[in-house]
Amino acid sequence: MIDGVGIDVVDIARFSEALDRTSGLKERLFTISEQSKPIASLAARFAAKEALAKALSAGKGLPWHDAEVINLESGKPAFFFRGEIADLVDGANVHLSLSHDAGIASAFVIVER
Repeated sequence: MIDGVGIDVVDIARFSEALDRTSGLKERLFTISEQSKPIASLAARFAAKEALAKALSAGKGLPWHDAEVINLESGKPAFFFRGEIADLVDGANVHLSLSHDAGIASAFVIVER
C-alpha cells in the first residue's frame, strides 16, 4: 500500500548560487560523501530530501543528514537512512527516482508499507 508520495524540482543555477552565498549550507544539507558530487547531482539530492519530507508528511522538516542519497552498485539511486528518519520509515519500502536536465533537477519518492 502506498503511504506517501513526494516530488520536488530545483533550479540548478539558483541552487548553486544559494550554496555559494550561504556559508556552511552545503555542509548542513549534505553528508561528507554527498558533498563531493557535482552541482547537478547535489541539486537532485536536495530535491530527493525535500520529496521525502513531503512523502512522509513531515511538515516541520527532517534532519538533512539522516537521509543520505547513495547509488546502488547498479547505479540506481536509493536512500540510506539513519536516526530519526530511520525510525519513521522502519518497515517501509522507499522508492526514489532522480533526474537532471536543462537546468532542472527533480526527484520523486514513493513510501510503501
